[in-house]
Amino acid sequence: MTFGFLLFPRLEELDLIGPWEMIGFWGKYFQGPQRCFMVAEKMPPVICAKGLSINPHVDFSQCPPLDYLLVPGGEGTRTEVNNEALIRFVAEQGNCCKAVLSVCTGTFILYRAGLILGKRVTTHWASLDRLRTLGDVEVVEERVVQNGHIWTAAGVSAGIDLALAFIADVAGEKTASNVQLGSEYYPSDKLYSSAYKNEMTPQYLKRMYHS
Repeated sequence: MTFGFLLFPRLEELDLIGPWEMIGFWGKYFQGPQRCFMVAEKMPPVICAKGLSINPHVDFSQCPPLDYLLVPGGEGTRTEVNNEALIRFVAEQGNCCKAVLSVCTGTFILYRAGLILGKRVTTHWASLDRLRTLGDVEVVEERVVQNGHIWTAAGVSAGIDLALAFIADVAGEKTASNVQLGSEYYPSDKLYSSAYKNEMTPQYLKRMYHS
């Protein structure tokens, strides 16, 4: 079982690392994927949206056929949707994978690759309307959405929930529960209201996210 994680400049760190941790935990302790790859167009380190540098394991030409592929989102998707090599790689792998997963605005890459036409999908809340304008997809405001072999998630931290839901679907709820317990992922329902004071309103965050 091989699981590929797509890399590109200015991807959102937690979009990638959250699912990597869950999938990696599954693989290491509960008979999940035996091989996980960070895959990029080229081999030099990839610099993410907030400065994290990640070394790819393989480039597109070296990547074996994948059983599963995860596409993160972030600022970089706005340029990568026009990267023909990346879109071709996602389309070719995605059409052969057992499942393709995206987090946040990774959905836009799946759209350009032709993988979500006519499907029910989601993305980061600030980009839902932008996704709707593309047409040919049913856009819903949910944290995790499965439509056939396509899985999409809302923004950033939602990738962790996506990975756990995916593990539950493939390996059973007991395995997903063990991964959740082992990683001690029990998000609080506390809303930090200070985030909405002063300039930090949802409208401000939306503008900031699209800048």
